[in-house]
Amino acid sequence: MSQRRKFIKQSLLGSALFLPGVAASCAQTSDQKSPNGEKPLILSTWNHGVPANADAWAKLKETGSILDAVEAGVRNTELDMDNLSVGLQGLPDREGITTLDASIMTGDGSCGSVAFVRQIKHPISLARAVMEKTPHVMLVGEGARQFAIAQGFPLEEEVLSPKAQIEYDKWKVTSQYKPIINIENHDTIGMIGIDANGKLAGSCTTSGLAYKMHGRVGDSPIIGAGLYVDDEVGAATATGLGETIIRICGSFLIVELMRQGRSPQEACEEAVKRLVSKTKNVKDIQAGFLAINKYGEVGAYAVHPGFNFAKATESGNILIDANSHFKP
Repeated sequence: MSQRRKFIKQSLLGSALFLPGVAASCAQTSDQKSPNGEKPLILSTWNHGVPANADAWAKLKETGSILDAVEAGVRNTELDMDNLSVGLQGLPDREGITTLDASIMTGDGSCGSVAFVRQIKHPISLARAVMEKTPHVMLVGEGARQFAIAQGFPLEEEVLSPKAQIEYDKWKVTSQYKPIINIENHDTIGMIGIDANGKLAGSCTTSGLAYKMHGRVGDSPIIGAGLYVDDEVGAATATGLGETIIRICGSFLIVELMRQGRSPQEACEEAVKRLVSKTKNVKDIQAGFLAINKYGEVGAYAVHPGFNFAKATESGNILIDANSHFKP
């Protein structure tokens, strides 16, 4: 190699370290521990994430499996009769029928989901069965229900919970739909976690948008929208109006931004900015994101104030208010 060519090559390599994002990206490829990270760690959306995290943490201690943990955690919320946006007790669609969506994913790329499924108490466990026992990623509707029966899942009676029935009867008076941000309307639970060895997993489950058109599916069961996990980078999950999250492939976007060197917080903020730029009437909707990278660093951000999340570590299980794009 000539001295001139050698000099140019060395100059380009040196200057590359000063290009935006490159230095951070190089740093992220190292497996060194971040001073800001914690492992093991479990995050979940909204205040119902606190009891969900408690169950997830107990399961992690019991089995050592972060996959078991994120499944067990959101099963808690699927049974919470006070929660009207997750599980069979959730608010129904316009026809008065409760339909459920869920997804689960591990950092090696394994994933499963179900959508528009009826009469199944734990759609997150059905999503896991799709992941582990079929060659598919997603089953929907009657096909998902048939698979559930074949796998021994009991079918629950198709009747609205008392609270959901009261709210549905009120809604039928006008039969009008208008989003109400931060209310029991689209408060999905998304959970992501990392174990002490850096293995990642995530889960997401919901009864979807209240009084939605029959057949509507949101972001929660869509891999890359409501949930995405990659052991090489990190994990992200979403909550809020699903249509806005699907349009930007929100969780996948956050993981890819982290792959390029963004911190979890920077990635969440960029995803919200993207969502806001692609959403009409953004003042009427809420969406929030949670993220962790492979070092156990955390990010959270929402469109509007009001989004909170639960964080469980060895030192405790606390509820944290996330920052937002629009200020109070």
